[in-house]
Amino acid sequence: MSRSTDNLLKSSKSIFVSAGDPSGDIAGFHLLKALREIDKGIRFFGLGGRRMKQLGQEQKVESDKLAVLGFWEVARRFQFFRKLLSDTVREIERKRPKAIILIDYPGFNLRLAERVKYLNIPIIYYVSPQIWAWGGKRIEPIKRLVDRMLVILPFEKELYDRAGVKCDFVGHYLMDDIESRFIKAPYKSESDMIALLPGSRPQEIEKMLPVLVEAAAVLSENRKYRFAVAGIEGKFDYGSYLKNCGTEIELRLGRTRELIAESRLVITSSGTATLETGIIGRPMVVIYKTGWLTYLIARRLVRLDSIALVNITAGERLAPELIQREAAAPRIAEEAVKILSDAERTSEIILKLHQLTDRLGRPGAGKRAAEIVGEYL
Repeated sequence: MSRSTDNLLKSSKSIFVSAGDPSGDIAGFHLLKALREIDKGIRFFGLGGRRMKQLGQEQKVESDKLAVLGFWEVARRFQFFRKLLSDTVREIERKRPKAIILIDYPGFNLRLAERVKYLNIPIIYYVSPQIWAWGGKRIEPIKRLVDRMLVILPFEKELYDRAGVKCDFVGHYLMDDIESRFIKAPYKSESDMIALLPGSRPQEIEKMLPVLVEAAAVLSENRKYRFAVAGIEGKFDYGSYLKNCGTEIELRLGRTRELIAESRLVITSSGTATLETGIIGRPMVVIYKTGWLTYLIARRLVRLDSIALVNITAGERLAPELIQREAAAPRIAEEAVKILSDAERTSEIILKLHQLTDRLGRPGAGKRAAEIVGEYL
């Protein structure tokens, strides 16, 4: 068999998938799993995280090298990402997969789409870049580069339809990933647990965890609450932040949803965790801190009144947002107490979170996305 014939046979069963952050790894996991159910012989290669790797994806680099937040932080690693992009393009050229699937991670994925468009391989984008945050500036390159857009938030489809991009709403992958017992879990107002969610990336945790610990100390001054940090299993040293904090704070690794469901209130870093908390149905205070250069650049570029995904998706402020200097322990405690002391407000928030969950679609987003991808195979 000739080398060219061998490569052709390989390409007939291979798909390139690129997911560069933890939430993308979750979405990718359910998509790859559903694609395998369609055809067990499909091989996956590209970029992803631990869960996609479990399904046999051949990955170029370790996932912890990909999850970088902030303009300055990305700029510092410019050479790494430039080489990764070039290497990835060469691999796609060599393997000629049947489809290219891009999952969120727009800074890298849109550049990759630009470089491989000439190959005439179908490019499918699953989990849209946040075009609604960037004043619509990214929709034109998407229209030019992407053959099919698969969105997870209901309002995104209308934006793409108006722009003439072929688009399908498949539902949110969290509805596949969160156990049914946690979706709209019954709320226990007598609970004294407050969950602290500092995020999933090391640089994010380093920014959020100290202020969450301080907020716990303030909240424990006048009333006895229990506190627990939702930690991710890996290399991050949570103990160095918790051992001498003066407040009893439990660390729970790999049990975030169980902790959220047990809690009376969640104090969380902005991101997918806000939507996760909303699906489970818990009131929350959202905080975010980043480097000042990144923050200043983002303020000039982003066109949003809210940063929390749960608020953006709901179209109203269901959770208070505290950003940068506002994300200080006294202010966090103040907003937390407002919710904790107002049963009527808490009930109203939970009702609206349940309504929001209903709009995110039924479980099966990965399967619906896989069926659409299958049209291109």
